[in-house]
Amino acid sequence: MPSTTGASVTAAAADRCLDQGEGVLRLAPTWVPRVFSTPGRRLRLHPDDYYAFGKDRGGIDERWLASPIRADNGPAAGEFEGLSLVVGPDGGLLPFDQVIDHLGAALVGERIWRAHGTWPVFAKFFDNEQALPFHVHHRDEHALPLGKVSKPEAYYYAPQMNNHLAAQPVSFLGLQPGVTREQVRERLVAFSRGGDNRITDLSFGYRTELGTGWDVPAGVLHAPASACTYEPQAASDVLCMCESWSNNREVPDELLWKDAPADRVGDLDYILDLIDWERNTDPAFAENRRLVPFETAESAADAHPGYTERWIVHKSPAFSATELVVRPGAAVTLTNTDAYGAIVIQGHGTFGAHDAAASTLIRFGDLTEDEFFVSEEAARRGVRVTNRSTVEPLVLLKHFGPGNAALEALG
Repeated sequence: MPSTTGASVTAAAADRCLDQGEGVLRLAPTWVPRVFSTPGRRLRLHPDDYYAFGKDRGGIDERWLASPIRADNGPAAGEFEGLSLVVGPDGGLLPFDQVIDHLGAALVGERIWRAHGTWPVFAKFFDNEQALPFHVHHRDEHALPLGKVSKPEAYYYAPQMNNHLAAQPVSFLGLQPGVTREQVRERLVAFSRGGDNRITDLSFGYRTELGTGWDVPAGVLHAPASACTYEPQAASDVLCMCESWSNNREVPDELLWKDAPADRVGDLDYILDLIDWERNTDPAFAENRRLVPFETAESAADAHPGYTERWIVHKSPAFSATELVVRPGAAVTLTNTDAYGAIVIQGHGTFGAHDAAASTLIRFGDLTEDEFFVSEEAARRGVRVTNRSTVEPLVLLKHFGPGNAALEALG
């Protein structure tokens, strides 16, 4: 791994990174371990490296993309754990949050910078052998007093990342209509007794359908399936685990109370208040929350035989995402209204001034040519994307911040 520059990042260094890439930053891969899950081994990391953080840190089952925050992994977490690193002109690595601070509106755009003062979202691949425990993320009313922000998220199941669906390709989402606060309380009481509190008995399970996804606002209970999942989300790592048994082992009590104020630890009413009851028990939950891709207005109007771009995440005001497919031998210049993060998941070619290639086997600590961040100016000017293969499509996933102008124009 090249050396990382810490507090010495300067505005000049950040400017050089942006200038070198003609408005497009190249990012190093960011790996995140989790103690509460087992890796599904589809992140394209070398098989020997899924436990590279050590036996007490858990396996690597997440790769964070264009992340401006650190993972909330406790005191053992490293200085830059979860934070993306920008590859500089000399090959050194610069913390993405400091680059954002220096470049500001020149990177993320005046609208987002004025409203948020940072890049307020990121995306990830999470990749679990089993389903995650049933859990909920705080809404702003509960997150802000903790000095954090709410965590809405969305899922997309890319076929390129799922040569198999692992042990439990069923997601439990929301609560069955009519489920009461007292019924959920009973399952939370059972959490402390050990074993399985069977809280997902109160939910519905949905089989994974590749090429689709789900919108999961903050406050909605969910236990994502064992698919390798692309997940745009708000830049937050706040959570409350409500299921006591997952991945064939008990979930520690501290994960139930991880983000509860000290004076509310042990108070189940606090946990119950985290739940958005209207959305969880919505009789039309699947209709309102399922994500079915559709072609972007620009792609449909262009009717270019060399590419197709589809909205794959399009129901949240906090973020959105598209899938870009450039056909073999084609080259296109694509404009967007907003800054975005991008990851190549199939094929090889060029992305703006950079070589671009999907990774097949990554050693922990090595660089890749698959991840980028595009400034708003470069996005509006247009990024030239070339597929150098004569037989294979070049496929990228692109995630945007809040209030994407192109999506909002669709109403």
